[in-house]
Amino acid sequence: MRIGEGRRYALLQAGKDSDYVKKVYGGYFNVYVEAFGEKGEKWDLFKVYDGEFPEFSELHEYEGFVVSGSPNDAYANDYWILKLCFLLQTLDAMEKKVLGICFGHQVLCRALGGRVGKAYTGWDIGTRQVSFVKDLARCSYLEHLEEEMPASLTIIEVHQDEVFEVPQGAEVIASSDKTAVEMFAIANHILGIQGHPEYTIDILYNLIDRLLNMDLIKKAFAEDVKCRLQTEEPDRKCWEKICRTFLKGI
Repeated sequence: MRIGEGRRYALLQAGKDSDYVKKVYGGYFNVYVEAFGEKGEKWDLFKVYDGEFPEFSELHEYEGFVVSGSPNDAYANDYWILKLCFLLQTLDAMEKKVLGICFGHQVLCRALGGRVGKAYTGWDIGTRQVSFVKDLARCSYLEHLEEEMPASLTIIEVHQDEVFEVPQGAEVIASSDKTAVEMFAIANHILGIQGHPEYTIDILYNLIDRLLNMDLIKKAFAEDVKCRLQTEEPDRKCWEKICRTFLKGI
């Protein structure tokens, strides 16, 4: 699938569309393009979970890549995950912009030599306040936004895996009281974000219900998260601006 013309980007979708997201948004592809895309750009979709990958001979045509979230474990050895790791290593060597979200954050870390695994503290679902390091000078795209960025931002989280150790040469640029590596960066071409800057509250509510129906979380836990969400809002506009600024090379 392709949308638009002009500067070219790709979504490497690592999980199937839920029935809810297909019905309301037309698929996760539209959710990501709405959050990170801009008018005049061309966005391509590759369902990597289903074996769809960009041709290596065409990688140079892309300005940047986004790796989506997924219910799969980033440390698993499914063929498509191993192939995705090789693709990410190639993109890093080419110094192509790569933005990893949740699973994408974790698999990006793994591919480049870091360490990921099941979080010792269990699920993180809901909203979480993420605090940035004081010195953002190593990331020029964040330094560009520094004057308008607060010391912390609230983001939607849905994960039970996390990054334990970042790759050599990477910088941890944000953390929370739950997760030590909420964001990491390598130079100006790699950015991993553990949370979901693209998610809306309604997508989160539906996901909580699905996790509950699959017996992956307890009813009391789900109800507590939903109760807290009534008074908590993610800073979506700020997160979208961070991601767009990174991808566009501003």
